[in-house]
Amino acid sequence: MNSTDINPCSCCLKKTYDTLTIRHHWDHFLARIGILRSHHRVAPGLYRLGNPTPTSPVFVTANYTLSFDALRSHLKGLSAFILVLDTRGINVWCAAGKGTFGTRELLNKIRQTGLSDIVSHRKLILPQLGATGVSAHTIKKESGFKVEYGPVRTADLPVYLKTGKASAEMRKVRFTLKDRLMLIPVELKNNLALLLIASLIFYFIGGWLAVAGIIAAALTGLALFPLLLPLLPFPNFSVKGFLLGSIPAVGLGILQFLSKPDLAVGQRIVLSLPYILGIPALTAFFALNFTGSTTFTSPSGVRREIYRYIPRMAGMAGISLLLILLLIFIT
Repeated sequence: MNSTDINPCSCCLKKTYDTLTIRHHWDHFLARIGILRSHHRVAPGLYRLGNPTPTSPVFVTANYTLSFDALRSHLKGLSAFILVLDTRGINVWCAAGKGTFGTRELLNKIRQTGLSDIVSHRKLILPQLGATGVSAHTIKKESGFKVEYGPVRTADLPVYLKTGKASAEMRKVRFTLKDRLMLIPVELKNNLALLLIASLIFYFIGGWLAVAGIIAAALTGLALFPLLLPLLPFPNFSVKGFLLGSIPAVGLGILQFLSKPDLAVGQRIVLSLPYILGIPALTAFFALNFTGSTTFTSPSGVRREIYRYIPRMAGMAGISLLLILLLIFIT
């Protein structure tokens, strides 16, 4: 038997498969809605998919279950090695930005798994979205492995392996309606407790109309904003949020103004201002949170936006709270 027909260390490797079960899909569902967030991870290390030989390709991914499962399920029928880095259960893109999908971790896993003794070639295929965290020349210098970046989406890997290159279309990072829809459940879930508490407090201050203001800001910032994101003008997410939030703000402000016909005009305006100022500020804050989930931003751009607009959001919210306190005495 030729030495290339066997895995020289097959007994030492973890085994994985290209088929996903109901349990895996349930795990993905829970991850999408943000339940048990820190539990959606696989053990770091080297996995064998199918019956790989020393000449089989080596793919690198994160130990987030969605990343790992997307990779192995799109390599259906193929034999390969999968080197899983310890990214603390974070996806490749975010982990690259945080540094856990990075040069040091990759070098450590190459050494820990004895990868150099398991494969006869010296090529690693990394996801394109992990490029910001990995120094390819350092990997080459310290391990001898050449880093090659595969396509953005794992679904393109079979074609990529056949042609040996990624087309311009495969290099494109998209943020489609489906991608944006997936963000909504987890954002609503993560903010649900805070919104319920705020709604309860504001009910005793301003009644159901105040509750409607909280709900309107939340739904506008957490659901409507990601859906309309590509259509909204201005580059900054905060400004987009202010703009979008001004729509329900004006509507509820007018309703509040009309709901107290027995009060003086000045008092009615004061009652309306918390809606006019508070809802856009809250919507903009929710919108700003999406900067880490999209393809439209850069780390430096996000930092600039935070420093520039967070004080304005806080100022508008602070004025709204002071006016709400006045509201208690007026009414």
